[in-house]
Amino acid sequence: MPAPIRLRELIRTIRTARTQAEEREMIQKECAAIRSSFREEDNTYRCRNVAKLLYMHMLGYPAHFGQLECLKLIASQKFTDKRIGYLGAMLLLDERQDVHLLMTNCIKNDLNHSTQFVQGLALCTLGCMGSSEMCRDLAGEVEKLLKTSNSYLRKKAALCAVHVIRKVPELMEMFLPATKNLLNEKNHGVLHTSVVLLTEMCERSPDMLAHFRKLVPQLVRILKNLIMSGYSPEHDVSGISDPFLQVRILRLLRILGRNDDDSSEAMNDILAQVATNTETSKNVGNAILYETVLTIMDIKSESGLRVLAINILGRFLLNNDKNIRYVALTSLLKTVQTDHNAVQRHRSTIVDCLKDLDVSIKRRAMELSFALVNGNNIRGMMKELLYFLDSCEPEFKADCASGVFLAAEKYAPSKRWHIDTIMRVLTTAGSYVRDDAVPNLIQLITNSVEMHAYTVQRLYKAILGDYSQQPLVQVAAWCIGEYGDLLVSGQCEEEEPIQVTEDEVLDILESVLISNMSTSVTRGYALTAIMKLSTRFTCTVNRIKKVVSIYGSSIDVELQQRAVEYNALFKKYDHMRSALLERMPVMEKVTTNGPSEIVQTNGETEPAPLETKPPPSGPQPTSQANDLLDLLGGNDITPVIPTAPTSKPASAGGELLDLLGDITLTGAPAAAPTPASVPQITQPPFLLDGLSSQPLFNDIAPGIPSITAYSKNGLKIEFTFERSNTNPSVTVITIQASNSTELDMTDFVFQAAVPKTFQLQLLSPSSSVVPAFNTGTITQVIKVLNPQKQQLRMRIKLTYNHKGSAMQDLAEVNNFPPQSWQ
Repeated sequence: MPAPIRLRELIRTIRTARTQAEEREMIQKECAAIRSSFREEDNTYRCRNVAKLLYMHMLGYPAHFGQLECLKLIASQKFTDKRIGYLGAMLLLDERQDVHLLMTNCIKNDLNHSTQFVQGLALCTLGCMGSSEMCRDLAGEVEKLLKTSNSYLRKKAALCAVHVIRKVPELMEMFLPATKNLLNEKNHGVLHTSVVLLTEMCERSPDMLAHFRKLVPQLVRILKNLIMSGYSPEHDVSGISDPFLQVRILRLLRILGRNDDDSSEAMNDILAQVATNTETSKNVGNAILYETVLTIMDIKSESGLRVLAINILGRFLLNNDKNIRYVALTSLLKTVQTDHNAVQRHRSTIVDCLKDLDVSIKRRAMELSFALVNGNNIRGMMKELLYFLDSCEPEFKADCASGVFLAAEKYAPSKRWHIDTIMRVLTTAGSYVRDDAVPNLIQLITNSVEMHAYTVQRLYKAILGDYSQQPLVQVAAWCIGEYGDLLVSGQCEEEEPIQVTEDEVLDILESVLISNMSTSVTRGYALTAIMKLSTRFTCTVNRIKKVVSIYGSSIDVELQQRAVEYNALFKKYDHMRSALLERMPVMEKVTTNGPSEIVQTNGETEPAPLETKPPPSGPQPTSQANDLLDLLGGNDITPVIPTAPTSKPASAGGELLDLLGDITLTGAPAAAPTPASVPQITQPPFLLDGLSSQPLFNDIAPGIPSITAYSKNGLKIEFTFERSNTNPSVTVITIQASNSTELDMTDFVFQAAVPKTFQLQLLSPSSSVVPAFNTGTITQVIKVLNPQKQQLRMRIKLTYNHKGSAMQDLAEVNNFPPQSWQ
């Protein structure tokens, strides 16, 4: 056969292709020639062919047929063959393919080779794609090379040891003796890789972390020499000596100094030197300063040093580089709660970042600005943030409006200022506010008795001719309905009163009712407001009756129902109308803080007001499964019974899916948070009887055999049965989930569904991870109420993650033993 073309010629040929199809044709033709050469065992050009194959692999074409040829090159005695062979192994092989195990012996021989460059190739390959089995077999050779005096091999062995530790953490102690003299090396490459190795060991083992804390003075000395050393062309980058090594040492110091007073004290001085002596005109110096700031903030550093770090971040905010400004804002956001006063000094610079064109910087600046708001600067900060709300992109308006609401509620200097601020938000970004903004503002207005006339006048003027901001229109309609008499009488003292007649007020509300921009909810507010005005106005009652009667035939069912009920008030219960529609009393605000809770404010800490309430009687159901939707369209849906544990938070319930078509479904994902407030329902007594006086169920009844409900893909679900002491109609089923595969099953969720003649309660599982090799099980309890003693049937839904893939399966269980339901 003629000699194959060289790699350089192949590259030149492929680059001449004008279309993708032409390139594919060239590649296929060359791959066919390479295959023919491989079949004929052509040793002369094997190296050249594998090199071309690697280039094709880099272009995205399949090259798996060259894997064994890479192994043959590795076994060759020529260095050029070994180099291409090892490169091919790193690119084409990984630990998921068994072929890589065939090269273990070759790597072992090359690690003991007399030539350092061959040893280096073997170390690079093992450190790149070595599996846990290879690492166990070759860790001894790596440890031996880590002790050699050859700096070329030591730096490669250190990086290879990092890979071995990541794959087989229990081999970490093997490398401990070899680390003693690593930091004494003068070669920067060895120093760099040694610091990487020490960092990996400290992050993975608390014992190693405690052991290496004694190296802090030595690391400080190395860092000081780097700072004070003169110009070295070998390590200089933009006038800074080996910035890569400096960053690595700073990162290791951060790990060693965390939660340790002595180590932190030993590195305070050098951190101050780095922070003050590093040049900031180049990006290299900024990288070192940023790492220094992170280290200062993470260790137990002095207060003056922390202020210095925050000032560095403040200087970063003035940098023209957007990435530097972004990391500065992110870092300040993390430290604002612990060093609030120091961050406050840079408030004006942070606010200026709100005008940045970059959306990422703008979002971080907005979040940090809200974190800086306190009682002293609330007026100035709100002025800037409201200006930002006016001009920002739509995706920012919802978060900005929410932040303004929270800050105004916490730090408002007066009720008038609070109301003006909320109204300004509703006027400029009303369509983006949270759903609870309307009731919260209504509550604020109701509780501000002296501001009623001022508020209703402001709201009336705000919606004149503009109904685009629906939340604002809803609040205005509610206030006009409540305080319309104050609006007409002109009793406002805070500003010049306006002259409004009763008919003009009704015109506005009727315009809201017929406006195309009004939602169904807004129309409901407007109709109710008109009805309330029938007791506050004297000259327009007949007009109000007419409006209400018109909407008695509205196609909007909600509006129609309101109008029909209001008509009934006029006709049948007119004597009760004034009492039913009288002004709302002051609303009590529910405090969510417990008696011992501390409210953390920006720059201030104050205890929350104590609120003593009698303890609730009886168990409190708190499962989200109570919030059932009528999925089947009928009224006979069986309620899901909430879990009421005495010492653990209740499960958050699960997805409600109709699996059977005539069933009730419940699920209990592991470790779900308990909601802050959940509607309470009447709990059927069969689950609560005897909770405090006697055990809920007997030991496992010997007469009820267990069953295997599910067995597939290595996952096995077994059911064991118990009978309740207090209610013979309750069957307690304990599920046990086991995993016979070689990898854990994570995020495991078991859900069950039964027909409507049963009631089902699913308690929280013991874990969300099913251990591999049957080394453990997940247990979960199901309680089934079967009052009619019917044969039990159940649908189950299983979801979990396994081998990086999300798994889901449905199964039906019909083989329940008769003793479990009779």
